[in-house]
Amino acid sequence: MTSQRYYITQLAAGLGLLDETRQLLQVYQLGMTTSQLYEAALGSGRFPLVTARRLRNMVVECFAPRYMRDPTVAPRLKSLVDRLTTAEFNQLLFIYTARANLVFADFVREVYWMRYSSGRNDLELEDARTFIANSVREGKTQKPWSETTIKRNSSYLIGCCADYGLLTTTGRNQRSITAYRILPKVAAYLAYDLKFSGLGDNQIVSSSDWDLFGLESADVRDQLKRLSLQGLLIFQAASDVVHIGWTYKSMEELIDVIAQS
Repeated sequence: MTSQRYYITQLAAGLGLLDETRQLLQVYQLGMTTSQLYEAALGSGRFPLVTARRLRNMVVECFAPRYMRDPTVAPRLKSLVDRLTTAEFNQLLFIYTARANLVFADFVREVYWMRYSSGRNDLELEDARTFIANSVREGKTQKPWSETTIKRNSSYLIGCCADYGLLTTTGRNQRSITAYRILPKVAAYLAYDLKFSGLGDNQIVSSSDWDLFGLESADVRDQLKRLSLQGLLIFQAASDVVHIGWTYKSMEELIDVIAQS
């Protein structure tokens, strides 16, 4: 039995933290602990305008939960940081941020994409506040959040969506929904990441990670068919059963290929 995951407030420490994550990945070395990364970042000279306390929060509350909880993630991202486009790399960070912050992932799945599918092109701060207030009432936080905490975290959700390119600013409290689409190299990375996490082929197709990009099962199949045409994998489907043949035997092999293409 898996323990319940509660909504937490870690987005407060940095939202998307895109530029800072790139800098921290440059500092990161294989096998580093959180404390070692903080000390190395502090002495690197890469964060001259950041206080020591703020830098510690960035490392402990943002970077580590997203990219160091699984020891394979930070090394993979470090190898890709200068080899993918900004948009491609940011989508990888988006996936890991959503995995580490359930409140953000659920907001994207349940509010952002629902709003998009209904034909609306705007998303307001009040939408995020309503989502969090309802979630608190449903017991999704370990203890009730105050109105101030709800308000702040509503802003964090909207800000994080904007950082990752899901929203553009159209007014003081209003954002416009963008045409956010998973990029081919990111789709390949995600498919292989799910495979090496131990999921079976059908589980890969139905993974909730694809939902972050607004993809339903049929859309995922289409993505995998396109990857098959590129020779990155072999995708076969019959009725509700799928079979995926994997061209590469490790994430490192795949990363080398997508980084060079």
